[in-house]
Amino acid sequence: MSIEKSYNSWANQYDTNKNRTRDLDKLATIKTLSKYNFDSVLELGCGTGKNTIWLLEKAQLIIGIDFSEEMLNIAKEKIKNPKVIFEKSDLTKSWKIENEFVDLITSSLILEHIKELDFIFKQTYKKLKPNGIFFICELHPYKQYYGSKARYETENGTEELEVYTHNISEFTSVALNNGFKLIELNEWFDDELNKNELPRLISFVFQK
Repeated sequence: MSIEKSYNSWANQYDTNKNRTRDLDKLATIKTLSKYNFDSVLELGCGTGKNTIWLLEKAQLIIGIDFSEEMLNIAKEKIKNPKVIFEKSDLTKSWKIENEFVDLITSSLILEHIKELDFIFKQTYKKLKPNGIFFICELHPYKQYYGSKARYETENGTEELEVYTHNISEFTSVALNNGFKLIELNEWFDDELNKNELPRLISFVFQK
């Protein structure tokens, strides 16, 4: 099953099933971005709008793009706000947004589905205003080494999605090659009081 079809199928249970990765990503997003100021946001892979709701507390304009029509339909039902625009888009093709248009671009739990990161960073650099911020939160590659990947339950069993592993050095080197500087790098654990286990997520803040 293609990634798009998988997420279309997953959409009706994405917000309600048990998903520690989804929940920790939301927490990481809030904790990280609370310290930054931004008025305009491009949300890559906005999905059902789980992070959009919080971003609206700070932003005056949010453009949320995703390749899953069903995910976007749920987001549109949940969030009816003139400050938010949801659009279906393929991130591996040129993004239909003006250059130097937004203060913040976020990417949550989607880059594992994209084989080549260079195009994403190139587009991000173009669309960000000077000194703009690029926030990334992904399943930690350490978890991927042990077989963790995006998956959900169906009536026919577990559906596992096709993923790619991007090492920490790949994120930082591709960012550097595209003109970004690293501002923050954090690892996120299921239990912040017990860090003897593998971190679940990794996040980066890059600045143009």
